[in-house]
Amino acid sequence: MKAIVRRLIKEEGGQALLLAVILLLVAGLAVASLLSFMGTGLRLNPVYEGRVAELYAADAGVEDAVWKIQHPLQAGYLPCSVGNPPREYNITDINGRFVKVTIEYVSAGVYNVTSIAVTFDGGNTAAIDSATEVNAYVTPTNLYGNYSGLLDHIVTTQGIIDEQGKQYLNYTTENAPVEGYIGAWPTAAELAEFYWQDVRNAVPYSSSTLDVKDHTATGIGPFYRNGTFNDKGIINTGSDGLTLTLNGTVYITGDTEIGTTSNNEFVLDLNSNTIFVSSNTSGSQKALSIGTKVSIKGPGCIIAVGDIYFEPKSQVTTDPVFVLSVAGQTLLQPRGDIYGAIAGSVEVQLQPNTHLVYPTGGFGGYGLNFLVGTQKLIYSIASWQVTPLSRNDFGE
Repeated sequence: MKAIVRRLIKEEGGQALLLAVILLLVAGLAVASLLSFMGTGLRLNPVYEGRVAELYAADAGVEDAVWKIQHPLQAGYLPCSVGNPPREYNITDINGRFVKVTIEYVSAGVYNVTSIAVTFDGGNTAAIDSATEVNAYVTPTNLYGNYSGLLDHIVTTQGIIDEQGKQYLNYTTENAPVEGYIGAWPTAAELAEFYWQDVRNAVPYSSSTLDVKDHTATGIGPFYRNGTFNDKGIINTGSDGLTLTLNGTVYITGDTEIGTTSNNEFVLDLNSNTIFVSSNTSGSQKALSIGTKVSIKGPGCIIAVGDIYFEPKSQVTTDPVFVLSVAGQTLLQPRGDIYGAIAGSVEVQLQPNTHLVYPTGGFGGYGLNFLVGTQKLIYSIASWQVTPLSRNDFGE
């Protein structure tokens, strides 16, 4: 019996080896396919990662363009009407990609932005030379900035009113002076952007002096001076009483003087326009000084970011004038009656014998170029489309 069992066991020898060989063959086939799949994945992974980084880079170009549209003063040139050449610029490194951005004006404040991000692989493993284009339409979607409250009082300040001696203020109870004003107050950047829209296409004025006698026939404005305007500033070397008329916004970035020299007198006709000085100078040197050689004709606005010294000879009409220091002090020392309202962030100082009259009926109907109501545009992306490109499509 034992001999029979031994014979049976002996005849099964080698069966385990056969099973092992079969398993090795099956595993070998599976591992080979798996390794091939993994190898393909490893080769394609940089492609996917590169495309994602490329898309993010192109999207960042669109966001940069939206910022420029929203902040035109800092952005430099932007097209602002149909037919203007587009703004084109490059960003050299976003996620290691080169990005080309184009901003084109379409209509009614709508911009078309094209941002193309390109990858130059340089012969690496994935061999990627590609580009991704994002095309977006940017539209104005909201408005903000209502500072009409500053026009409701004869004197308004977030700080104090300093009365230097006897004053002559003529106003009704509802238009009384206000200290510690807590209502809406414009920022310097907001006003700078708002008035920049008026002068962005004006040829910059190169001199720090302007002679009234050379501009009595045509007036000035829109007018842009990138720099100080205090080398005599605005003067009159012609005959007494000439008139300088504003035909648009006057925007000056540096300290400004108007009628402060010993030259002849003249009339500054604001003509419902605004003088805006973006200088934030304060202290003994003023951002804006208006002297005794000029008489003011309203209506209109006179605004500076820093301190204002307001000492005109007089006001030649009862059409109101609004004078505002956005972040400084307004010092009022007129030589005659002034009709309108005065505001200063830090302080409004009324020198002795100041004659200030609030306009009957307020400022309504005068069409002042100021942030009254909702004036300031907010831009957002209305549409967004992605198009993969090849290097040849990009043209590089």
